[in-house]
Amino acid sequence: MTNAALALIVFCAATCDKLVRGQEVGGERFLCTAVPVGAGSCPVSPVSPVSPAQTEEELRNTVLQLRETVLQQKETIVSQQDTIQELSAKLNLCESASWRSSKQDTMDDVPRDPSDTVYSLGRTMQSLKDRLENLEQQQMRANVSGVAFPNELRDLLQRRLGDLENQLLRKVSELETEKSLLYNESAAHRLKTENTLNSLEDRVKELENGNNGFKTPKDFKLSLPLRTNYLFGRVKKSLPEMYAFTVCMWLKSASGPGIGTPFSYGVPGQANEIVLIEWGNNPIELLINDKVAQLPLILNDGRWHHICITWTTRDGFWEAYQDGQRVGTGENLAPWHPIKPDGVLILGQEQDSVGGRFDATQAFVGDISHFNIWDRVLRPLDIVAMANCTAYSPGNVVAWADGDVEVFGGASKLPAELCEDRLFGS
Repeated sequence: MTNAALALIVFCAATCDKLVRGQEVGGERFLCTAVPVGAGSCPVSPVSPVSPAQTEEELRNTVLQLRETVLQQKETIVSQQDTIQELSAKLNLCESASWRSSKQDTMDDVPRDPSDTVYSLGRTMQSLKDRLENLEQQQMRANVSGVAFPNELRDLLQRRLGDLENQLLRKVSELETEKSLLYNESAAHRLKTENTLNSLEDRVKELENGNNGFKTPKDFKLSLPLRTNYLFGRVKKSLPEMYAFTVCMWLKSASGPGIGTPFSYGVPGQANEIVLIEWGNNPIELLINDKVAQLPLILNDGRWHHICITWTTRDGFWEAYQDGQRVGTGENLAPWHPIKPDGVLILGQEQDSVGGRFDATQAFVGDISHFNIWDRVLRPLDIVAMANCTAYSPGNVVAWADGDVEVFGGASKLPAELCEDRLFGS
């Protein structure tokens, strides 16, 4: 309600109050009547003389009508103020949601689709526009009914809506920039992936063609650089049933006591079918069917050494060679026990169960190469020829070949020139 309307009501009420007390205005008696707000004056009409009681009753009714009109207008204003407060709260929630959305976009590892965010903000802004139009229509109806709507609130809503539109435009610009950066990152990642796939494809072709990066399939070494329970190599081939064997290999162990387990062969029911191990300060041991023989081998100087071990089930006779020289023999090691077939042959770890349950304290640290197994006892001159690099004979049961050795846990296969390395002392 405007100040002019209130002043008019007060003036009319005062004039009517004078008439109630029996006063005359301009020498005539008048009757006040209720008129719509905004009429511009408080019209009175001359009437014929009436009794004071009748005039007082009519004026009282008029005052009551005016008071009722004032109360109705106040209720309308309160209702409009509630609507304005609700819209203001909605705008604040929208701005807060927009801020949280921007912060969430920053925290997410993978950016969301920019079109989703733009669509959500667009819907929120359209909803506010609809509410503003509805509020303007209510204002027009209120003006028609004589209730004035504060222009300041309407301007405030329009300004806040304009701020939201600017925020939406900034967000769209940021999302477009983010989309462009994401596209560039995706393109770079795609290029990197394609290069990796091409390298893998080339590697597969090399393996298919027999070109594995080594001069020959046997010119590599298995490198086990750490004492852990997860670095090891696995020979794909298993052993047949054997009544004798010869195992030869080149070893270069890390310096220090206890070289660990260069190899172990386990079968169902017997994890220690064949094991070569040096644990802690104990001598190197050969285990066959969990029976033990101590071997006089010294391999912990950090240099390449060629070793061979022979065994036959007859009387359990065994021999140990280091760098072509026989350094020890013995007998009664698991006599008359045939080596069981279809087991798992592991390089670098001791098996507590077939193919697993490795112990880091028993792991081999160093390099292994030319690991071969025969199902017979080799002659001493054959062993000397291999140790002196004058001849090489692959095993007829297990032959050292790149394609037959798998690596796990960070173990690697590297090129090896064993005879040159040995001659130059590395």
